Amino acid sequence: METVIRSRAHVARLNLDKAQTALLDGQAHDARALWNLLHEFFTFRQGKLASLKDCDTAIRQARKEIDWLTDLPAQAAQAVLKTYYQAWKNFWSPEHPAKRPKFKARGRARMSVDIPQGRDLQITRLNRRWGLVNLPKVGRVKFRWTKDLPGVTKAGPAGRITGARLVKTATVWDIVFRTETTVQAPAPHQGPKAGMDRGVNVPLALSTGEHLGHGPWLTDGESRRLLRLERKAARQRATAKKGTLRSERLTRTYDQIAKLRATAKRRAVDWQHQTTTALADRFSAVVVEDLRIANMMASASGTVEEPGTGVAQKRGLNRAIAGQAWGRTVEFLTYKAADRGGRISKVHPHGTSQECHRCTTITPGSRESQSRFACKNLRCGWIGNADTNAARNQLHRYNKAAGQVVTGCGDSPVGGSVKRQAPRSAARAAHAPRAAA
Repeated sequence: METVIRSRAHVARLNLDKAQTALLDGQAHDARALWNLLHEFFTFRQGKLASLKDCDTAIRQARKEIDWLTDLPAQAAQAVLKTYYQAWKNFWSPEHPAKRPKFKARGRARMSVDIPQGRDLQITRLNRRWGLVNLPKVGRVKFRWTKDLPGVTKAGPAGRITGARLVKTATVWDIVFRTETTVQAPAPHQGPKAGMDRGVNVPLALSTGEHLGHGPWLTDGESRRLLRLERKAARQRATAKKGTLRSERLTRTYDQIAKLRATAKRRAVDWQHQTTTALADRFSAVVVEDLRIANMMASASGTVEEPGTGVAQKRGLNRAIAGQAWGRTVEFLTYKAADRGGRISKVHPHGTSQECHRCTTITPGSRESQSRFACKNLRCGWIGNADTNAARNQLHRYNKAAGQVVTGCGDSPVGGSVKRQAPRSAARAAHAPRAAA
């Protein structure tokens, strides 16, 4: 059978002491500062953009003249240059609508260090729970062994590790291994197709009528503690003098908040991984709406001349949308479905929540509430869950585009364009017998 090379990433937690953590923090700050120096050299060079060769020469010269830049490994410095140039390519390319590269702020940029060469890692396994990895200018470091890595042990899959990236999450460091494995090309998935509607009250609703939900990411005690810490941080900011550096007490409070939020994110990612794996195993195609999530989360504050309305409500809705991480769910499902011979398809989202999946009409007032849909078309009258109705509309649009027969879960075939139905009062008047002249 045909074989393909599968590129994946594996995240593991590093077990660092205080000295090693300080070294990695310093390297991450050096990498951020090098990015800023490159950005200044690239964009403010007498009105002319610098070439890749000029940037490489400037880096080599800067490492000779600036002492603290030598704390960053040479390979990591070259990786910063490669990432910076790739950011400009993504900005210029019409296929990657990325934002223009800009300076990275110290307190906002994500701290990371790249190790582009896999041979520098020298990975060995200690026991069932721990492994050893070599980090340039840091030394041998233990990491949590949760999965067999390709090319490391005999029991592991065939392949190799091409490199790694060190990323700081809250107050701890993780290592992200870049792996390549040789696997057989997947056969086409033979399972059924399903539509999937993403929401806030119901995280995932399937066209089969199933609702996939989850509880809060933090326990009641953790939520209360997070609220106390956020109020404490607000008091500490209010009493701080303007123009002074952040106090150590406020820094510790921020670190405690970051730990709790990182815990919530890990639990959310774990639920998304388990849910998307089950969906990819079960369905041959999953149809979702092609949502512009960034546009949906735009602020409603408006301008000084024209202030917006319902700003607090919109802010709460934006937080709820961000908490569900709709884009990450689709991202996980995309590569998992491809590994199993399935696919993810996107359809236009216009009217999926107002259209009845059975009669394909949009009748005013059919969406009675957030969870209830009752078709006001007198010839239909379907009543059910609004999220399930939207998911079935997505599946119908996918089948219609593929030229397949679309049915409303056992009802008559659906085809043609969406029809807008008159209100119920007008429909009754149209079907009522005429009065005698």
